[in-house]
Amino acid sequence: MEEVDILIIGAGPSGCVAAGYLQQKDVKIKVIEKSKFPRLVVGESLIPRVMDHFDEAGLLPALQAQGFQPKPGARFIRGEVISIFDFSDKFGEGWDWTWQIPRADFDYTMTQELQRKGVDISFETALIGIQFNGTTSLSTIADKNGHQSTIKAQFVIDCSGYGRVLPRLLHLDKPSKLNPHSAIFSHVRDINRPEGIEGTQISFDVLDTEVWLWVIPFSNGKTSLGIVADTDFIEKLKGDGGTKEALQKAIQLSDFYVNRFANTTFEFEPIHLKNYSAAVTQMFGDGYAVTGNSNEFLDPVFSSGVCFATESGILSAKLAYRQLQGEKVDWQVEYADYMQRGIDVFTTYVEEWYTGNLQTLFFHRPENLDVKRKICAVLAGYVWNEENPFVKKHDRVIKTMAYMLENNQSFSSDDIL
Repeated sequence: MEEVDILIIGAGPSGCVAAGYLQQKDVKIKVIEKSKFPRLVVGESLIPRVMDHFDEAGLLPALQAQGFQPKPGARFIRGEVISIFDFSDKFGEGWDWTWQIPRADFDYTMTQELQRKGVDISFETALIGIQFNGTTSLSTIADKNGHQSTIKAQFVIDCSGYGRVLPRLLHLDKPSKLNPHSAIFSHVRDINRPEGIEGTQISFDVLDTEVWLWVIPFSNGKTSLGIVADTDFIEKLKGDGGTKEALQKAIQLSDFYVNRFANTTFEFEPIHLKNYSAAVTQMFGDGYAVTGNSNEFLDPVFSSGVCFATESGILSAKLAYRQLQGEKVDWQVEYADYMQRGIDVFTTYVEEWYTGNLQTLFFHRPENLDVKRKICAVLAGYVWNEENPFVKKHDRVIKTMAYMLENNQSFSSDDIL
């Protein structure tokens, strides 16, 4: 039986930042990952807050050396109106850029760097059973050949993402409160990519209130294309032609991008992610914490997925380390309540995007630059900074402002805030 201080399930961004932090603290850790890397996964648009986590985990230099496409902001398109959010012009402090990344390359870089530093990572290895005795756990794992073994750990951090290992084994799943949406995406060789910023800019092309196309250019000449809509719309778009035809139809719906991508071929059969939003009944228990998409996944519209993964991954690692040192950790206050505050903010923004209220703020002209800077800070991932009224009062400010704009009422943001 193998014994470790902390077992980490999953080697995506959440697991990697947790492992990177703990490795620097000389904690005996083991990472198990069901997939073989490099592997294809969604989540290719980062937001600036994640840069803090990669830096603190000691992974930033290795990632910077790869030359990933810088992302200084994001562009939202609706018809002829374009709204550009510049991360360097936002409310409060924080990183003013991040990356657009092929996740296969990005995650592989992180795991290689961790292994170079001596972190034990077992790929093609799945956790198939777990028992807790207080905070100590006995995990049964199986490799690709079906060989089983046992790991004893003082703490388990579940960073398994869509695999949702502990939520399944411990029956922690619960329905998301968001309406069901689905996505179809693939990569294309961007043969018609324009020169300059236009060719590298990440864009969200709003085709209808609940239907939008993502365009994420990479530094390797390829671009990620995806359609997001309510699940019924996606199913109708598929028709009898399947996912490939559905994505081709989506491109045809975009006046802005139809010429650029009309004659490109998909690098792989488009992938359909159906009803992807998920939640759990609890984020932690005696001897474990659940992070990232294993914990809660909202919607890809504001690229919050990797941010919640790395935020929860590194925070759970810090708290678990303190607990190993004999400190009493209040997991409810320091972890669950903290993470929930950020989740609540982004949930509001996702909900108000699909009601159309947030789109009213994005596309109304003339722009209110003060409002835009405060919203930009949220889009950059700084959703725990309650000095920002668009964080602190998220539950009412968007709806109120949208109502006043739609009814042509004059106001100042200070009046509402």
